[in-house]
Amino acid sequence: MLSEKGLIFFPLQQLEGTPKDFGLEYEDVFFPAADGIRLHGWFVPSSDPDEKTTLLWFHGNAGNISHRLENLALLHRYLNISIFIFDYREFGLSGGHISKAGTYLDAKGGWNYLVAERMVEPTDILLFGRSLGTALAVDLAVDKPCLGVVLEAAFTSSQDMLKRYFLGAIPPELSQSSYDSIGKIHLVQAPLLFIHGEYDEAIPVEMARCLYQNARAPKSFYLVSRSGHNDTYVVGGSDYFRQWQDFLQKCLEKD
Repeated sequence: MLSEKGLIFFPLQQLEGTPKDFGLEYEDVFFPAADGIRLHGWFVPSSDPDEKTTLLWFHGNAGNISHRLENLALLHRYLNISIFIFDYREFGLSGGHISKAGTYLDAKGGWNYLVAERMVEPTDILLFGRSLGTALAVDLAVDKPCLGVVLEAAFTSSQDMLKRYFLGAIPPELSQSSYDSIGKIHLVQAPLLFIHGEYDEAIPVEMARCLYQNARAPKSFYLVSRSGHNDTYVVGGSDYFRQWQDFLQKCLEKD
């Protein structure tokens, strides 16, 4: 019997570092998913005590939060906002067993932690989804108010992605639950920034453009020239982070 783990999700339990390795203060956080599964994350505060914005980060389908440390450190440096990144169930120090259905509950748990435990106003939360995490960011933005949404390496739906890897019929075990950003993106009312690598080998840029075309304004699209799936912030360099800065400023002005 096929399993989502090993075909859709590739979790690693061992953490290979912490924000301290990049000179960042942080808090180890354990909190419940919407169904009670114990999850783990890092809260990295802004160096400005008056800064209200918090980035809620939904990562991709492999590794764990420790594999996003360089990216996290650079975003923190350029934006100087608080960042909350956490692992889905079965990733890193989080408990449970990974599934698409479970990740929705994990995303809600991350949101609930910020709002209920850290008393962050929903409209001060900037949602960031990368790759698989873009589906969770879209889903949450449909149901919850937020400052804005950044979708990097976004895909239309899990069914569309599975069709790329299964030339015949898609195994029913992999279709029990789904990600459906193309069916939800028009419902997102917050400002949207799409970021995609020009030569993304995992998720074709056409998928992100399709989402962009179906999204409401205000929206913007940043194509990172000559980059692939995992190196957008490296190849894009200062221009990549300038896109983030400009988007955040526009969100704050709109708010």
